[in-house]
Amino acid sequence: LNLTDQFRQRGVSFEPVVFQDADAGYAAYDEGRCEGFTSDKSQLIARRSTLSEPDAHILLEATMSKEPLGPVTINNDSAWFDTVKWVTYGLIQAEEFGLTSDTIEAAAGNEDPNILRFVGAEGTLGTDMGLPNDFMLRAIKHVGNYGEIFERNLGKDSQFELDRGQNALWTDGGLMYAPPFR
Repeated sequence: LNLTDQFRQRGVSFEPVVFQDADAGYAAYDEGRCEGFTSDKSQLIARRSTLSEPDAHILLEATMSKEPLGPVTINNDSAWFDTVKWVTYGLIQAEEFGLTSDTIEAAAGNEDPNILRFVGAEGTLGTDMGLPNDFMLRAIKHVGNYGEIFERNLGKDSQFELDRGQNALWTDGGLMYAPPFR
């Protein structure tokens, strides 16, 4: 639908080819049975690496639509949903606080009540969810903040070298922000 809208807006004719699922579509593309493929940039980058000749394909800079992507959980497990939600928020919040995998442990000595709540030195957010109160300190120590994870897996420190773009913090021109950690 996004591609159809883009081509129609530009007066370009094309013949869409529809596949049962993404795997079939990528296989057809790799075999030359279709000339292009659309998806979100992170998926295109990941899938390009699985093509028979990855370097023979380019990703266009154009953004055809903005569709939010995020973690999902099984529908009937509210405790797991809360855990995934708050860890995701926490990864983003840690970056906004300037907390990294290298600096997170020292944050427990900070005087900012927001940071103290975040690392579990104050408040009961973790224990209210059945987690250790320092669950975010542990998560950040092991995997880093959102920016560290992005750069390591998709960004400048990865083979993909993807620009943060909309995945940057709101303070840096992106769309990423977390609600208050309370």
